[in-house]
Amino acid sequence: MIFITVKFTVRPERSEEWLSLVDDFTRATRQEPGNVFFEWSRSVETPNQFVLLEAFASSAAGEAHVGSEHFKTAMAWMPEVIAKTPEIINVEVPGDGWSQMAELTPA
Repeated sequence: MIFITVKFTVRPERSEEWLSLVDDFTRATRQEPGNVFFEWSRSVETPNQFVLLEAFASSAAGEAHVGSEHFKTAMAWMPEVIAKTPEIINVEVPGDGWSQMAELTPA
């Protein structure tokens, strides 16, 4: 599985609309056959920073994502909204999705 984490630092004046702006991109990516997950979170320490956790079933699925029209569309408008170049971690990991944490269960 390809696991990717990206930190997007958005221009402060655009941060409140970020999740709306990426909504079409998010929905389209989640519909891709090789997408395992595509999840946004907002930093509690840096309010104009958003963290994207995404995974694809294979390298081929990741390449298809980058070649998709919705990816190209997002890359075309994002430079006007981001405050700096996104930071990324992209690794191949064993497995095919989320596992359960062994150290903690509900009481």
